[in-house]
Amino acid sequence: MGVANRLDLTLRLVQGSDRVSVSELSHRLGVSEMTVRRDLDALERQGLVRRVHGGAVATRSREEGAGFSAREPWQAATKDRLGAAVAAMVEPGSRVLLDAGTTTVHVAEHLAERAPLTVAVLSLQAAVSLADRPGIDLLVVGGRSRPGERSLVGPLALRTLEALAFDCFVLSIGGVHAEYGWSEFSLDDAAVKQAALTGATRTIAVADATKLGVRAFSQVAPLGEVDDFVTDAAAEDSATHPGGPQTLTALRDAGVRITLA
Repeated sequence: MGVANRLDLTLRLVQGSDRVSVSELSHRLGVSEMTVRRDLDALERQGLVRRVHGGAVATRSREEGAGFSAREPWQAATKDRLGAAVAAMVEPGSRVLLDAGTTTVHVAEHLAERAPLTVAVLSLQAAVSLADRPGIDLLVVGGRSRPGERSLVGPLALRTLEALAFDCFVLSIGGVHAEYGWSEFSLDDAAVKQAALTGATRTIAVADATKLGVRAFSQVAPLGEVDDFVTDAAAEDSATHPGGPQTLTALRDAGVRITLA
């Protein structure tokens, strides 16, 4: 297991428990306690965990409370795998709407390999990533940039989406829950996602496994409104993601195709 993936899993184990010990992490990860302590120190410097005697606890600085720049390095290796898997599902020649979010920036990087494409973006960061890429006809959806998030929202974004149709919408999501469906932490982001769903022939949702079992503030859509869901294989591990297996089962029952990357 590479360092980045080990840090990803360490963070998930800490977030999935009220408190986790160094010895337990060592056993689960198959590494020495010294390595675990170094990893916890690295996560603590990023504000993602707090060290306590003999172990660590999660901080409140999670997806719902941290801005784009703080979240961007989190689970980068996992998000890059997800980005590659999503891009591979997009047919060259398609008209694609790319949602905002840290994971969709990785999707943008890999979409350049699927050119020619017309790609409309709801993310300033994705726009930077795709600008001047050969074979990419880039459209930046108008709107207000949410401070700290770099997502484009508001009436102008909604009017633009109402006037366009897409072959594929790549949906980034804050939470997916067996009963609550797809949800977001921001009302503004949720409204844009709802408009995007209406104008797309196919929707591919993407999120790392930490989002499974999560009910965010604003419901975006029922589970069945999405065609495909791409997440990481850790979603099947109830030890690291207690809500993962149940959510995956609910998604399959709703007719959503699951890809584990």
